[in-house]
Amino acid sequence: MPPKSKAPKKVFHPDSRKAGQLARNALRKGKLGNLRTKRTKKAYSLLDLYVFFHAALPPAPEGLVPGAEPTEALTLPELHAIARAWVARHDGMLAEEQASQRKGRPKSAREMRIEELRLREQETYRTGMELPDLTDPPTLERFRKWDVTSLGYAHLLHFVRISSELPDVIVRSRAPAASAAEAVREGEEEDEEAPELLDEMDMT
Repeated sequence: MPPKSKAPKKVFHPDSRKAGQLARNALRKGKLGNLRTKRTKKAYSLLDLYVFFHAALPPAPEGLVPGAEPTEALTLPELHAIARAWVARHDGMLAEEQASQRKGRPKSAREMRIEELRLREQETYRTGMELPDLTDPPTLERFRKWDVTSLGYAHLLHFVRISSELPDVIVRSRAPAASAAEAVREGEEEDEEAPELLDEMDMT
């Protein structure tokens, strides 16, 4: 007995109501896909930023009394120093790429990506970069305990904005979540979107 052939897919008239529904569904899926991509890129950048600042922290002082109120904190100039290092972190790579180019040749795609990233981050720093408030002792102590993997943990921290144009000004921008459970709820979506790798773009 010959195998049954699959029924052909039904083709709808382009002006029919069903065709309109399918077109709207496809458009919605496309928009959701774009939104997810944007959220992923944002989570990617935030995780990279927080990991950089965590790695840049000076060693914790020794001899702290367990249970005592934390007193260690960064100064505002120290916070700016880390922010400037963050913006300039690809400068060596950019210089190498420029040196490898023949004179008169157009910029490579890699060089343009690095320059675009640097300009974007410079502008963010100029207009106001949001960071964990490492000038606040309890926030710094809590930030040190972060496992550098979960973005949800950031909701337990105080955040501030600093700007390269106003280096003496620090503005409290975000308070921590009321509880760890609330922080987990707020961070679940961000953690789902965050990738495992920390480099914002492929520089190779």
